[in-house]
Amino acid sequence: MKIEYSAVDAFVTKDGSVIRELMHPQHHSVRGMSFAEAIVDPGATTLLHRHARTEEIYHITAGEGLMRLGADSFSICAGDTVIIPPGTAHNVTNHGGVPLKILCACQPAYSHEDTELL
Repeated sequence: MKIEYSAVDAFVTKDGSVIRELMHPQHHSVRGMSFAEAIVDPGATTLLHRHARTEEIYHITAGEGLMRLGADSFSICAGDTVIIPPGTAHNVTNHGGVPLKILCACQPAYSHEDTELL
């Protein structure tokens, strides 16, 4: 199955990210995970949140920023990959001049119901 990027509508998640669900069980033949692109505009910060069940992998494809992961904070930039274990508070801040683009793999698939704002 091929998904055309231009055919995927963007939406805003509970944490304030603009997301394109590139693969999700509700819409595609993928079964147990989701794959999305998140975009955080320059100067923006997503809301601190956690997922009780979902493990996430973030892969940064463009831009730079600051990642908060539990009690730690660290710089992120294109090429970096971050694992976010279930139950771990996290958010990102874009402190660069271009959109921060993040590929997000979630297992199980992303759901608003599994997102708790902190």
